[in-house]
Amino acid sequence: MAIGQLPKRRVVITGVGVVSPLGNSTADVWDALANGRSAIDTIRSVPVDGLPIRIAAEARQFATDDIDSFGPLEKDRKKAIRKALKMMSRECQMGLAAGQLALGDARLDAQAVAPERIGVEYNADFMITMPDDFTDSIAACLDESGRFVFDRWAADGMPRMNPLWLLRYLPNMPAAHLAIYNDLRGPNNSLTLREAGGNAALVEAFHVIQRGAADAMVVGATGSRLNPLQFVHSIQQEQLSDLNDSPAESIRPFDLNRRGTVLGEGAAAVVLEDEEIARKRGAVIYGELLGGAVVASTGAQMRADRRKGLQNAMALALQRCQLTPAAIGHVNAHGLGTQLCDQEEAQAINGVFSAANRDVPVVAVKSYCGSLGAAGGLVEIVASLLALKNNRLFRVLNYQTPDPNCPVHPVVDEGVPPGDCFININVTPQGLSSAAVIRRAE
Repeated sequence: MAIGQLPKRRVVITGVGVVSPLGNSTADVWDALANGRSAIDTIRSVPVDGLPIRIAAEARQFATDDIDSFGPLEKDRKKAIRKALKMMSRECQMGLAAGQLALGDARLDAQAVAPERIGVEYNADFMITMPDDFTDSIAACLDESGRFVFDRWAADGMPRMNPLWLLRYLPNMPAAHLAIYNDLRGPNNSLTLREAGGNAALVEAFHVIQRGAADAMVVGATGSRLNPLQFVHSIQQEQLSDLNDSPAESIRPFDLNRRGTVLGEGAAAVVLEDEEIARKRGAVIYGELLGGAVVASTGAQMRADRRKGLQNAMALALQRCQLTPAAIGHVNAHGLGTQLCDQEEAQAINGVFSAANRDVPVVAVKSYCGSLGAAGGLVEIVASLLALKNNRLFRVLNYQTPDPNCPVHPVVDEGVPPGDCFININVTPQGLSSAAVIRRAE
């Protein structure tokens, strides 16, 4: 070993927290997955009169005014969080709740891991202001005919803004809140990499622990596609399923007759820890994070090449983990449910695993809860960890007719074994692809 070089540490997952349309506990999430129960329904949180899309996956069990949604808390911490909730957007609240649940599940304490050795790594969506935040200010700038007069904004409009308005929507706030309320003094970083950011946050935190900069990291992601403005933008820009009268059947990843994706909201977090420390303190270990990769790939005119990006991300992740495709028990796919993205992803998966001459099982959590934006990847990680724990995979909902352009093998039968190792993959519309590899704890 070279002078100054540290031995590589093994990194394990010792805590899990989730806020999702499928439920706010691992028991609820697994119950929904194991029983093939979709969380997609008619929207209640956003006015949809006159809109072509009226379905989504809402995290209805998460109440922003209920401190119990944040898990068991000590009295002082509960009081501090409850007081600060009004300064958080819904995405921040969900992210903080998922982190608190993961910390509680891991049962970390200062004697096992000092606060200076626990860090935070979070991925967050682009957080858009709620229209209500500007209502009073805009009203104060209207003339007699109801027209907005911009010259009045500085004197009449801005003073009516909440002085803490911006803090509600900064994407680094979930990680900041979690560190502050739990006195976590280690490395702290926030990413805004959309759907690819969950795996990216895991990979970055993995290297933080490996190089000895921390002994434990809380890794989370939070996002919502259901903000009113973002919802309208998505209707204009994305292929969304229009099966308003059949919500549970609306998203069908890799199926020949897929109609588009469905929007949702949620958050998830895991606690990563140095294996030696985790075993010494008797922690429950969900799995071992072996590594991953994040790559970008664009083609002509800067158009995303998702097939190439996903294939490169998987190949690089396997190479870094010193694994062959044959070692992977299942792929937790991005499974967006759109025509083009599913086709490109399926071809990428086939490009990696066809060389191993095996039909790797593929699962798609989005068939249950749609696209959760920045939170999707980590919710999918939690789902596969639960599959390892229960030693069986969950089905891909609504997969009925194979698509010749999607050469993959979605799980449609009960009792398919998950294997001892899985890879989770995600991709953004811009072509940023990520992969994370996790295996069953020894």
